[in-house]
Amino acid sequence: MSEHDMDAIVGRATEQVNLLEEALAGLQSTTARASSESDQVTAEVDGNGTLTGLWMDDSIASLDARTLAAMITSTTQEAARLATEQRTRVMAALQDGFGRV
Repeated sequence: MSEHDMDAIVGRATEQVNLLEEALAGLQSTTARASSESDQVTAEVDGNGTLTGLWMDDSIASLDARTLAAMITSTTQEAARLATEQRTRVMAALQDGFGRV
């Protein structure tokens, strides 16, 4: 194997490591927030869909428990959906990058 061939292999490997590091950073920084239609509930989730924040307006005191539970659930699900879209974009960029290397 020539020195040129070895340099090319090392160059591709370096590009792949950089792509992986970028993807990992993108996945680790993924968060998404969603608010209910009434803005009474806001939920934040991380890239794994784990709830990391939940904010509720004082006006929720007038809601019955079932309505509030449904609002929290649907808002959290929307935030998780948004986080999944972000993760999908990061993984697609990684896949595209590997296709070029």
